Amino acid sequence: MNNRSSQTIPILIWRSVIQAVILAVLAGFLLPFIYGLVHHYQDKNQQIQQLATLLTISASTADGADIVAEQVSVLLENEPTIQSIVFYSTSEPIDDINQSLDDWKNALFADTVSFNYPVISKDIDTSSVVSNKFDTNQVLAMTLSDIMSEASVTDASTDEATQNSTLIGYINITMDVELLRLHWFRNILWLWLAVVVLIVIFALYIFRKLNWPIKDIEALTDVCDIVINNANLAQLPVIQQRFNFQELVRVQKALIVLFSRLQEARQGYETLADFEQQLHNKDVSLDVQLHNFQSMISHELKTSLNAIVGGLQLLDYETLSREQKDAVEIISNGSDKLVLSLDNIIQLNQIQKGQIRIHKNEFNPLQLIADLLAKFESIATQKGLQFISNIHHIDYSLYGDSEKIHQILSILLNNAIKFTPIGQITITSQLTHFNKSNRWQISVKDTGIGIDSEHIDDIFNPFFQVDSSQTRQYEGSGVGLPIVKQMAQLMGATIEVDSVFGVGSQFTLTVAMPNQQQSKQQRLLSGLRIVYYYYHETGALLSELEYLGATIVCHQNSQLVMEEVNKRKIDMVMFAEDVLPNKAESLAKRIRQYEGDESNKNEHRALLVYWYPHHRARYIDSFDYGLKAAGIDYCHIATYREKALSDLLKQWLVWT
Repeated sequence: MNNRSSQTIPILIWRSVIQAVILAVLAGFLLPFIYGLVHHYQDKNQQIQQLATLLTISASTADGADIVAEQVSVLLENEPTIQSIVFYSTSEPIDDINQSLDDWKNALFADTVSFNYPVISKDIDTSSVVSNKFDTNQVLAMTLSDIMSEASVTDASTDEATQNSTLIGYINITMDVELLRLHWFRNILWLWLAVVVLIVIFALYIFRKLNWPIKDIEALTDVCDIVINNANLAQLPVIQQRFNFQELVRVQKALIVLFSRLQEARQGYETLADFEQQLHNKDVSLDVQLHNFQSMISHELKTSLNAIVGGLQLLDYETLSREQKDAVEIISNGSDKLVLSLDNIIQLNQIQKGQIRIHKNEFNPLQLIADLLAKFESIATQKGLQFISNIHHIDYSLYGDSEKIHQILSILLNNAIKFTPIGQITITSQLTHFNKSNRWQISVKDTGIGIDSEHIDDIFNPFFQVDSSQTRQYEGSGVGLPIVKQMAQLMGATIEVDSVFGVGSQFTLTVAMPNQQQSKQQRLLSGLRIVYYYYHETGALLSELEYLGATIVCHQNSQLVMEEVNKRKIDMVMFAEDVLPNKAESLAKRIRQYEGDESNKNEHRALLVYWYPHHRARYIDSFDYGLKAAGIDYCHIATYREKALSDLLKQWLVWT
């Protein structure tokens, strides 16, 4: 992962230009300095060698001492880089006549350099010395002109003189290299400064040209900052491009296109949001209409059926003829089936609306199974089916909603008998004990028509029919298994299906229940006073709160809730799932306003909880903020499972 900090293009260009200038200055200084200094050193070295040759020729004559002394004084006076000239006599030759290192090392690092030149006898033919012309110093040239004029170059005489020469000593010349470097640097200082100035001017010119795209980039950056800092920007600002670089022009066009697309997407999103809000309003309206329609249908059909059943009961059965008795029996059977179907539909509707309570009690599972056997064994026998029970536990007391368990098993047994033309029905009961809970598992197995694997997940949907060609011969409204599924979820139980088409089906209900002693000790809300505000039905949540030990006061009128809050200390105010959000918000504001009133001596703050049904969960964004702004502490989906509810309340009470 790249952790390098971001930098701007102008800073990058500035740094690059400065680095280039420094590099150019170093290169312009070091390279000419080194090359020029070495070259200057070599020239001076060659000059000294020529002077030394003249000195050795003068020293080899009869009166050479005076001539050499005069020449040396002139050289030391007019050549400051020569530190000393010394003659010493010896007849032994020196192996390393030139003690200097390489020229570039001497020129750069040495302080002084010494040169030794041999002096031979007068018998040396002066014509062996090579004539060299130089005009380094006019005085020196005038002094040594006579000696240089006598020198001539002949190869033959040189060989002869060398053979007859005698070594009499050496002349040592020491050159001050440090002073040589100083003089040379002074001579080229102004030239070097001129070069540096030219380099800097050229660098500034380059930076000026590089600054053109920087200005256009900064203009793009300013527009980007405006777009970033203004979320609701409706129009893109004008982008000033002075130099119209092709790449930046393309970036500008891309920014304009992206902003246009963003505006189009925003308009589409706003249109979609408006449409979603309209759908939401329609859904809320449809939910209200559906609930009203269901309540109206339930009431009207139930009233009509009650009238039919009541009228049948008023008939004097003994005075009826045979045909009349058959007709009454047909009407009675039809009305009973219609009453049962209507009750199932009403019950399913109540479960979905959260109006079914869990009523826990102590019961004997063996007795519950015995009641089921007594009820359905005769029905199975009349159909020619074998009814078998397998009990794998001894007598034991459980604590749960035995009524709903009995209803679930009744629906499963009724379906098993209905969809089994031949064979047997088997009910199996297993009980497992744990440290803190019991698990009761009851399965109903048949050898009926079975269910295709692709329809297993659909059989729990209300009014679903697997296949009209297979099932229309069997009566039913298709709400039995949905009731089983939702009642099992209400109790925190699970229902599993294992079916093979044409072989049979097995439905297994697994219920986890606490130990009887533990359930009596679980009184989480003991001592708390809760006001429960509802609109139409109290729902199943109320029984769970009572089971957890709370003192519940129920009210349908908001004014009665306020009177209850004014009278005494209220720990919690719960809004039932059938209360609309706007009513809950209005009441919550009144409660918080009362608690914040200075005249209110009770400084206690009640915990406000709004429960909403499952079908309203997708619209939580439309009412959650308003409710919490009004003072409601928590908004949560209505929970009926004992452990889940107790865990939630425990968590909220700790935070409060």
